Amino acid sequence: MRNIRLVSLLLVAALLLAGCAQVATQPAPAPDGLSGEIAIGAVWSLTGAAAIYGPSQKQAAEMAVEEINKAGLLGKATIKLITEDDRSTKEGAIAAFEKLINQDKVIAIFGPTLSNSAKAADPIAQEKKVVVLATSNTAAGIVEIGDFIFRNSLPEASVIPNTIKMTKAKLGYKRVAVLYGDDDAFTKSGYDAFKAALDAEGIEILTTETFKKGDTDFSAQLTKIKGLNPEAIVVSALAEEAAGIMSQGRQLGIPDSVRFIGGNGFNSPKLAQLAGAAAEGAISGAAWFVNSDAPGNQDFVKAYNAKYGANPDQFAAQAYAAVYIMASAIKNAGKAEGQAIRDTLAQVKDADTVLGKFSFAASRDPVHAPIVQVVKDGKFDLFK
Repeated sequence: MRNIRLVSLLLVAALLLAGCAQVATQPAPAPDGLSGEIAIGAVWSLTGAAAIYGPSQKQAAEMAVEEINKAGLLGKATIKLITEDDRSTKEGAIAAFEKLINQDKVIAIFGPTLSNSAKAADPIAQEKKVVVLATSNTAAGIVEIGDFIFRNSLPEASVIPNTIKMTKAKLGYKRVAVLYGDDDAFTKSGYDAFKAALDAEGIEILTTETFKKGDTDFSAQLTKIKGLNPEAIVVSALAEEAAGIMSQGRQLGIPDSVRFIGGNGFNSPKLAQLAGAAAEGAISGAAWFVNSDAPGNQDFVKAYNAKYGANPDQFAAQAYAAVYIMASAIKNAGKAEGQAIRDTLAQVKDADTVLGKFSFAASRDPVHAPIVQVVKDGKFDLFK
């Protein structure tokens, strides 16, 4: 098995400028067989309910492609990134995948943003042997769709147990209420992971309340929860609904000492922007932290900020890393062909990425360390 070390071009530049003697193990030189434009698709939620996440994914992926093409990482070949908006719907994702595969003839696809959409669209790519590298799908059952489906987004089942274990140890809570969306693959999967983790830690669940995607009034559920006096509230929701839950909870008089604890849906800076002071102290399990010292991460953050006028979020970091992972796989495959790329992706082990040391497990799920973060003064900070 080849060890593929992925180092962003920004990091390479930084090392050279610093006169660093460290030698990085790079993928093999770009073979002569690679030339012309290599079409890769990207399906993000740029409009609709998940538009909180999609734009940063798009921006980061485009930035990575620009860097790779400018540096000639693929020799005579360049990446042509074809982006589609799935409108945050399964139907939109299916249409986007069909266009990219049948019309644009892409050899791989990044996305889609939502797990619900992935479960609907990924089988199309699997049937055509087009590699999918999901950058934000954390629900159970994604890679099980088939052997051409990968993800670099840590599944909730890998993140949430650590979140509950760490927050219980630090905060000492013993009784919680649970609130989750019961009509979405991601939020349902998050609930399953939370329940298993809470049970494993011996934490009492006082009540389990549900809501539907797009709901804006959570007063009935929160009033019931308030009356039970939980020591924390566990939420599996996308950021927009989570912000509404936090705001309404504080308005109903749930004290600040009762923390909101969530999963991947919380991991957008827009959570704090939407919820304001109500988000202060909210905790989430995550895959990336803006101040991480992972190889190339601070260069990535600075470059993204300079280009787009804001810091990247976790979803941007995962999309950025995915483009480099894919480019390295294409380079090592020596040809822009689905089976060859699939096989080299499966060999990624202990790669240096902005996410930290990264590998694919035999299941094609990602392997790297999760973190726990907390909203402090309106921004994410490490929970300690």
